[in-house]
Amino acid sequence: MRPKPQSELQEKLGKMYNVSDAKAIILFGFRTQFGGGRSTGFGLIYDSVEAAKKFEPKYRLVRFGLAEKVTTSRKQIKERKNRAKKLRGKKKAAVTSKK
Repeated sequence: MRPKPQSELQEKLGKMYNVSDAKAIILFGFRTQFGGGRSTGFGLIYDSVEAAKKFEPKYRLVRFGLAEKVTTSRKQIKERKNRAKKLRGKKKAAVTSKK
């Protein structure tokens, strides 16, 4: 038996809890029980999509299509890391925060 898609679960939860927009429901962390037939997971229901964008981590927003993935080259990431290794304190924070 195959697990249900998260979009179906979002719609079902939206009807159960009278949520106006199904995109305000964020589901994650699903585990299928041994042998199948049952899955358990975690979900958060927000008042609006704006509230979800405010509180959810960026990677989860990207998964649900609420934010764009920021891509930087591998070389840039490594160069930033190595520059930061040479600095301490406020200067280090200034180098690492520039994205």
